Amino acid sequence: MSVVRFIVLLFAFIGVLVGCAVAVLIGIVMLRFLPALIIAVLTCTVFWWLLKKAAVLISIDSAQ
Repeated sequence: MSVVRFIVLLFAFIGVLVGCAVAVLIGIVMLRFLPALIIAVLTCTVFWWLLKKAAVLISIDSAQ
């Protein structure tokens, strides 16, 4: 059973590393190519506007 647990944890660790690498690469691409940065900012702005229009409240407060 410990071998299965080790393999699961290994895949989880590899997944976290790949996720971090992808986040760094996306950041580099957005800084290198200005249109990608503009698209990302516009996408976040439109998403925020749609959430506001739909009256969706996202709260970070953990005391609910």
